[in-house]
Amino acid sequence: MSAARPYVPRPGVRSLAAPQFPRTRRQSFRIWWREIDRVLLVLVLLLMAVGAIAVAAASPASARRLSGSEGSLADLHFFWLHLGFQLMGLVVLVGTSLVPQVAVRRGSLLFAGAMLVALALVPFLGSEVNGARRWLNLGIRFQPSEFLKPAFVVATAWVLSWRLRDPDLPVIGISCFLLGLVVLLMMLQPNLGDAILFIGAWFVLVTLAGLPLKRIGILGGAGVAFIALAYLTYDNARHRIDSFLGGGTAYDQVDLASRTIMAGGWTGSGLWLGTRKMMLPEAHTDYIFSVIGEEFGLLVCGMVVVLYLAIVLRVLARLIDEDNLFTLLSAAGLTALFGGQAFINILVNLQLFPSKGMTLPLVSYGGSSTIAQCLLVGLLLAITRRNPYLSRETFALPRAAGGEN
Repeated sequence: MSAARPYVPRPGVRSLAAPQFPRTRRQSFRIWWREIDRVLLVLVLLLMAVGAIAVAAASPASARRLSGSEGSLADLHFFWLHLGFQLMGLVVLVGTSLVPQVAVRRGSLLFAGAMLVALALVPFLGSEVNGARRWLNLGIRFQPSEFLKPAFVVATAWVLSWRLRDPDLPVIGISCFLLGLVVLLMMLQPNLGDAILFIGAWFVLVTLAGLPLKRIGILGGAGVAFIALAYLTYDNARHRIDSFLGGGTAYDQVDLASRTIMAGGWTGSGLWLGTRKMMLPEAHTDYIFSVIGEEFGLLVCGMVVVLYLAIVLRVLARLIDEDNLFTLLSAAGLTALFGGQAFINILVNLQLFPSKGMTLPLVSYGGSSTIAQCLLVGLLLAITRRNPYLSRETFALPRAAGGEN
């Protein structure tokens, strides 16, 4: 008999018989760098660089309006603050992307619970800004809804993924109850824009989880009924929709934003040479896309849109052969959340959507917004991490995953 051939593991795959040694920090970083989506990371860093330049361009308009003073230091007030928030955001992004997927799943559930409690405290303890009560000041001022968004998506994806283990579990009903609780708390602030964003992300999740077409149609009808009911009974929604249709302060702001975009033409007026931006009420946050249009031109606006599309398509392309339902749901939900917010903000600036008070992800100035969006990207990188040396096979989901629930 011939001697047995020794087992030789493939490159990058540990042998079960080989002794296990603790990883050094350098080894852990190499593994992280090998497994994350580096293309997605580069695209996000490019978008953050665009955001830093855009906030520098918009900062004088908001700084002079709020402080009433001029000068190079005063004009760049929001720019320097934004750089600090971006630095903190990058720490959160990298730190989150280092976390294993199992820890991401458990941590998101706990974090979502904590932010839900914080969101419930906002109507009672929150500070009011521009007629809305959305912020908590517990030593550090933050907006709970911004941090709840990514945590809610990952936690809901985990709940929906239970369906593979037991098709009889009422996971759609559980997730619907959680969504209803979140939407109710959002409407109390009031914050209709983020409520719609939560609903949109949830709809993407339940559709991918195998919700029957009949129920999808019912949910679509319920969404239309929700908007109609909000218009009839909710003053905030009625004012925004009426302003969008014509008339009111919100209409004047959106009309000014669309005119500001067109004022720069194709190539823009140049950095700090825009004049219309000085009249925008929130040039560094809600209407920063209009500032980009005036000072850098429609061509740069188009490049920003392409950059958002590239990020969304990159994640979707990475999910094409994904066989893990939780990974598929959470990554797609986070991408829908990110892309949906950018889409709404851009449409508002183009006067194609009612004003929502929603920032442009990773571009607009904002502490909670910037750090929360970096958390979202960090979760995306952590969830989509892959060992490039392991082959992947695509499995069809069980038939029960698409059945009635």
